[in-house]
This record gives sequence, structure tokens and C-alpha cells, in this order.
Amino acid sequence: MSSDRQDEPGSAGERTLLGVLAGWLGSLTGIGSQADSLRQSVETLIAERDDDTALDEEERVMLLNLLKFGESRVEDVMVPRADIIAVPEGASLAEVVKLMSRVGHSRLPVYRNSLDDVIGMVHVQDLLTYWSVDEPFRLADVIRRLPFVPPSMPVQEMLREMRADKVHLAMVVDEHGGIDGLVTIEDLMEEIVGEIEDEHDTAALPLVAITADGSLEADARALILEIELKLGIDLLPADRDEDIETVGGLVFDLAGRVPAVGEVVAHPAGLAIDVLDADPRRVRKVRIRHADMAEQEPGGGEG
Repeated sequence: MSSDRQDEPGSAGERTLLGVLAGWLGSLTGIGSQADSLRQSVETLIAERDDDTALDEEERVMLLNLLKFGESRVEDVMVPRADIIAVPEGASLAEVVKLMSRVGHSRLPVYRNSLDDVIGMVHVQDLLTYWSVDEPFRLADVIRRLPFVPPSMPVQEMLREMRADKVHLAMVVDEHGGIDGLVTIEDLMEEIVGEIEDEHDTAALPLVAITADGSLEADARALILEIELKLGIDLLPADRDEDIETVGGLVFDLAGRVPAVGEVVAHPAGLAIDVLDADPRRVRKVRIRHADMAEQEPGGGEG
């Protein structure tokens, strides 16, 4: 009997999960107007443990993502400038197709003189007209318009505008008009449903790996918590735990700047952080070791 009641429209399980989800999504897309009460309902639902309304792990993760989504801004989800792949206005058909094939993207920004002079985007669909025909190709003839948005723009507002304007790509600009990043509708949806992989995605490599000598090699995106668990060391004082979340943020905080490749950043816990990969804007990969390990390496210390 109880099972039958749960399957009926308007039952407790459906009211809590489907009703709250519908209401919360409505508030994010501008349909609803009671975001605060909906947030409280979602938080209550996540905390539920009784048989009628208990959620599985996937449902909990999605609901938590929804809560976070309402607070996120474009700068939190954008592809940073250093990772943007774009084509110059004068590129040939073969060059555009080759680049799209190599990176697995169906849309690419098009720039005139530099990346700070983006004039639109090209879609792979618009290239098919010129495939195996003698008609002259000019990239300028197939460029589509592209919105420019500030990094502080709320992601739900960005999603609404993308849906209304039927665009899937936007450029993020700083206060001086320079390109700060790029955001896609896929980036926004992944904030809710998690990573969306397609046939072009490769298997993700672990962000933290233990090397033969016992040191750690870590992607700068790795969470500090993961490093702390592997090392058994608290890397941040309690009052800084919420300020710094990733290894890259920790290195920047310790150095007071973005260190160059080859630099060694000291940590008060007796650790040395070797910068293995970086660019002028951010650290990409590091090696974390006990500082006294340097004395055991060739050319290190007095060994």
C-alpha cells in the first residue's frame, strides 16, 4: 500500500523531489520568485533520511549543485584566457577544419589582430557548404555574432540569455575590454548535472599522483584537502580553509605571485613545492616533497 501511494501523483516523495526541483529550476530561469523559501526546502530535502523522501547520492549531488548554481558567477565556470583556442580571421578552410578536428570543438572564436579583438565565432556546420566545392572561402562570410559578458554576471542570468538568444558560446571581458575567458552553455549545465563527456573527451588523468621517491605530483586544480589526506599534514590554518581550495591557490598565496617554472616555494610545514608547469597567469602543475629530500638529489645540499 505504501508503495502504491508513493507512485501516485502528489505523493510525499513526488512533492518533495519533483516539486522542489521544478520550483527551484523555475526560480533560476526567472519563472519563480521565491528563491529563498525554495532554497530552504532543498536544504531540508537533502537532510531527509526517512524512507518516503530519502534521496540517492546522485539526487543529492544534483540538488547541492543547484544550490551552488544560484550563487555562482561566470568567472567561476569560464574557460580561462590561457586555455582559449581561437582562429585568426584570415585562416583558410583547411586550417579551420584542421584545428577543429585537433581540439574536438564545433565552435571556435574568431579574432582579427589579437585575442582581445574577437569579432565572432565560426560553427562547423557553416563550413560544410564549402566542402568539396570550388566556391571561394572567406572566414568573414560565415562568422556568427558572439555575446560579450562581464565575469561578475550570475550564471543563471547567463543561462537565461543564452537560451533566449539561442547561442552556445560567449566571451568574458574584463573592465578594460580585454578577453578574460570564454563560457559555453555546456559549462553552465555541467555546474548542475556534473561533467558532460562526449566522444572527443579523453579519460581524465588523476590530479594527484605519488611518485617513486614518495613525493606528490599534483595538478594545480587539485583540492588541498586531497593533498592533506595523502600527506597527513594540515596545509592551511583553520581560518584560511575557506579562502584557499586548490594547490594553485596555495602556491600563489605562499609566493605572493605566480612563480615561474623551476622555482621552489617553501611551505611552513617543512615542504618544498617545485613548480613544474606554469604560464604568466597561473601555475599548472607542481611537485610537493619534504624539503630535506633536496639533499638526497644530485647536486642538492652537501650530499
